[in-house]
Amino acid sequence: MQQLLNGLFLGSIYALFAIGFTLVFGILDRLNLAHPAVFTASAFVGIWVSDAFDLPIGIVLLIVFAFGAVMGLLIERIAFRPLKDRPDAHFAGLISSIAMAGMIVALLQAAFGPNTRRFPPGTVTEATVEFAGLTASVLQIGILVISLGLMVALSLLVHRSPLGRSMRAVAENPTAARVLGVNVDRVTALTFAISTALGAVAGVLFALNVNSAQLGMGSAIELKGLAVIIVGGMGSLSGSLVGGLILGVAEVFAIQYIGSSWRDLIAFALLFLILLVRPQGLFGKRRVREV
Repeated sequence: MQQLLNGLFLGSIYALFAIGFTLVFGILDRLNLAHPAVFTASAFVGIWVSDAFDLPIGIVLLIVFAFGAVMGLLIERIAFRPLKDRPDAHFAGLISSIAMAGMIVALLQAAFGPNTRRFPPGTVTEATVEFAGLTASVLQIGILVISLGLMVALSLLVHRSPLGRSMRAVAENPTAARVLGVNVDRVTALTFAISTALGAVAGVLFALNVNSAQLGMGSAIELKGLAVIIVGGMGSLSGSLVGGLILGVAEVFAIQYIGSSWRDLIAFALLFLILLVRPQGLFGKRRVREV
């Protein structure tokens, strides 16, 4: 049970990162591969803000959330919007976002150097909580609460708000949505902003969890995020949540009972098995080919 709890803490970060991925893909049918770079940049920015201004971690998360939203607007404006009318807009945007990610990481290296960075001591309390024989740090509980809270807020936004209705209309048929008066460009920009803002918070939470930030941390989590959204079901927010938790639990159990070098093998083998049983993902819908 203790390892299961630890897996849920880690999986909630994976789920938050993957939900940002799947939001853009599910609504706009675009795969933003600059998302992991924002994840990395936000961790570095969070550490810099915390170290330079000695701010509480809650304020740091708000600043990073805003930073991620701005990065999303820039990515949409620079990497995707100029290519939207091309016949190969999907593929062109994919390549453009990869180039954008490379530029972001290069700027990070120029600004912060190649070395690993860490939050200053005392950024978060090291206190622990014990309940029913289980032990969890206040940090882990905070990560779980923040991650789940943001995911619930996103779900309410998509399903209960006017912006969410516009998002769903664009996801269904952008042309029809435009005819009905929906500002598709505005919805697209806001979707990118929300997506990367969630990825930014996930980056800070991950850096807090492992107490380090490295230039390659986005690349390491990128494949996991893609695996999560495929297993959960492409475009499914609830699927990304469940897929992230499954991946986190699988990794923790692999480390505990087999060895740390097996963590990725066991986790991805489990996800591969799920896809063999249910190719459309846990919450995806089977598509029927039109003839």
